[in-house]
Amino acid sequence: MVALGPSPDLDRLVARRGVVDAASAVRSGDVPGALRDRVAARAGVDPAEALATLTRLGGRLVVRTDPEWPAWRVTGLDRLDAVARRDAAAPLALWVLGSANLATCTERAVAIVGTRAATSYGDHVTAEIAGDLAVDGWTVISGAAYGIDGAAHRAALGVGGTTVAVLACGVDRAYPSGHARLLDRIADQGAVVSEYPPGTTPAKYRFLARNRLVAALSDGVVVVEAGWRSGARNTASWARAVGRPVVAVPGPVTSASSAGCHRMVREGEAILVTGAQEVVSEIGPVGSGASESDERDSLFGRRLDALPETAALTLEALPTAGPAGPEEISLASGVPVAAVRSALVVLEVEGYVRRGRTGWVRVSG
Repeated sequence: MVALGPSPDLDRLVARRGVVDAASAVRSGDVPGALRDRVAARAGVDPAEALATLTRLGGRLVVRTDPEWPAWRVTGLDRLDAVARRDAAAPLALWVLGSANLATCTERAVAIVGTRAATSYGDHVTAEIAGDLAVDGWTVISGAAYGIDGAAHRAALGVGGTTVAVLACGVDRAYPSGHARLLDRIADQGAVVSEYPPGTTPAKYRFLARNRLVAALSDGVVVVEAGWRSGARNTASWARAVGRPVVAVPGPVTSASSAGCHRMVREGEAILVTGAQEVVSEIGPVGSGASESDERDSLFGRRLDALPETAALTLEALPTAGPAGPEEISLASGVPVAAVRSALVVLEVEGYVRRGRTGWVRVSG
């Protein structure tokens, strides 16, 4: 709370003296000159009000000694050159709203970021990728902004998946305000996270610092629609710094909204991908992606094996003629009913099935 954001100097002090002694030193001013300048204005801050706000919201403060702390994710931030990157420090604590356990839900996670001024193409591609990944058990991480961020969160929520929003302000503030309901839904089905205490307002430099957490908490970063100069490229830069793969979705060559993606691919900053399967192939465990023959065949038409496993099993269990309900499909496929319902939504969006009056039916063709 005294630093309001990442501080390599404060991080070193805590590592050297321990949390309790470091806190006492900050309050008394017994700290090195550079750090004293950083924390002097807030050295006497009382955390009681922020903690009371968090309690009222039903949230929690997660610190480095908690079992929920995503240690193996954020450790890489402490290994960066603090001179080259001034925000190169892991957070000391995270303020969290939501039911998802941070350590668990980030074990298999993908960050999806992009422009706030998304086109209909960008929204569609983001929804397809995020929805497919969420159905297949990946946590979708983004920043809750308008445009691509919001589309990624909504797609994950729509299929019953887990999604995490990382904010550049306190978790008590809905930013942007138009996403207040979306943030409530994310907290219900995932987590809303910030390294800034309740009451903190958003600021440009906080968004840039926030981007490092979006990158660090994920297995890799997917960029969908980014302008020539884009905050999404900043997130991608952090991803590369901490050793995470970066992939980018191409757009029309005439679209300014995709210029940043094309630039990243051309300059070797990102690998080109066109769907969830290719995303997993690049950022998932070795052998988790599609084979070359599968990818080649998918160019000539949609194939069953191009679908996420849960969706493929659900479609395979659907009768070739006549309707079937989720319970019937679950019994035939061995997939839990809740997962079947989520998969059917994805299959409907993809055009494989439709909802009839008495159940779900295959779409011919």
